[in-house]
Amino acid sequence: MTTVPAPYARLHEDATSLLEGWTAPNAPQDSLRREFLAVLAAEPRAMWRHGTGVHLTASCLVLDADRSQVLLTLHAKIGIWLPFGGHVEPEDRSVRGAAARETREESGLVGLELGDLVDLDRHALPASQYSACAEHLDLRFVAVDPAGRSAPVVSDESEDVRWWPLDRLPAPIGEDVERLVRAGIAGVIPPRP
Repeated sequence: MTTVPAPYARLHEDATSLLEGWTAPNAPQDSLRREFLAVLAAEPRAMWRHGTGVHLTASCLVLDADRSQVLLTLHAKIGIWLPFGGHVEPEDRSVRGAAARETREESGLVGLELGDLVDLDRHALPASQYSACAEHLDLRFVAVDPAGRSAPVVSDESEDVRWWPLDRLPAPIGEDVERLVRAGIAGVIPPRP
């Protein structure tokens, strides 16, 4: 049996605690929350990309200061517009921290106001001879750029990084991004009574 490196064991505890304390906004999201917790309970290597083909990842939706635009990346490997995110790394102190790091690395933006967990997504990955990853269980956070719409930097993981009006999202786009945008807006702007 593979020993789980200590940083991933700590991240496993953090993800479990985060999901146990999260109130899902609807029944489908609560079902995913329970699925993620079941994977964590059954698999101590669930945070480690080299531990198992199904593992948890962290991502972040970035909104501008007035919440009218979203920053997305045109993913270099799969050629669609997505939020920022990826695998947790041993230096990450938390899943939330992993989302912040991934966003910083992929967008070049610093000083974002990282908010709460707003959405979960489970998606299969295309088969690759370079990776054992088969499925990601993604914990998604929201962040706001307090400077407005800072100029992003395109990383080597992206073809492009660009701000988009919420009512004119780009194509091709991840099938779940519109749902994530709605969840992100709801996560940073309290609903009206």
